[in-house]
Amino acid sequence: MALKSIFDISGRRLAAAFALAVCGALISGCSSNDEMTAQYIERPIDQIYSDAWAQIAAENWLFAGRQFDEVERQHPYSVWARRAILMSAYSYYQGNRYPEAIDAATRFIQLHPGNKDVPYAYYLKAVSLYEQIGDVDRDQGKTDEALTALQDLIQRFPDTEYARDARLKVDLARDHLAGREMMIGRFYLKQGDYLAAINRFRSVIDKYQTTTHAPEALERLTEAYLSLGVVREAQTSAAVLGYNYPGSRWYMDAYTLLTDQNVAPAEDKESWISRAYRAVF
Repeated sequence: MALKSIFDISGRRLAAAFALAVCGALISGCSSNDEMTAQYIERPIDQIYSDAWAQIAAENWLFAGRQFDEVERQHPYSVWARRAILMSAYSYYQGNRYPEAIDAATRFIQLHPGNKDVPYAYYLKAVSLYEQIGDVDRDQGKTDEALTALQDLIQRFPDTEYARDARLKVDLARDHLAGREMMIGRFYLKQGDYLAAINRFRSVIDKYQTTTHAPEALERLTEAYLSLGVVREAQTSAAVLGYNYPGSRWYMDAYTLLTDQNVAPAEDKESWISRAYRAVF
């Protein structure tokens, strides 16, 4: 995934820190077990936990997740079962088994909505969606889901460390969605489908104007409007671009496009572009 290295900022670090804290709360010591086994026979709960933590120590994340699932299955009404759901979600997340991590985190949220650790469950669910964000040339359904989950976490638990990390990820997810709109808009512009291109660039200005793609979107709007002969809107997009990003290469390009047509940037205060920027800045 193209943006994987950018996206993986601190999610696993937070996840690991929480897991270590839970380890201390669950058992006084985590015993080792060299055998990598996933036999789900009836066993004492402390043995299952010991086996699960041995798998974590060996970074056998799938086996660890399954062992914690077994705690919940064999001892569903114990305090261990409640904690095992979170550890299952953590293990699956660490092993890149994101659907299983989301299922476990969602189950914890539904079964224990008032638990003190529920912010972490929301976080694991959100970052598991976030880690599945694909390149801009792919479907962005997971990006939308991740953005919704991250914003839900921030709204519910604004003062937590998870919310602080989520805010960074929200910015990157929004930038990713804007990048998708720009890619499609450039394609339409190249094909001469100027109205379709304008709709895509307008989406960036309306929804994602605080992202890194906004200056280019304004320049592309200048180009598309000039191609349609809608000079007033072209002048406005260039003027707004020059006011907000005066030293950018995109403003220089837009300025050149206008002066080649013997016109200059001039803002129409009633334009949708002007109204969009007044609503934010």
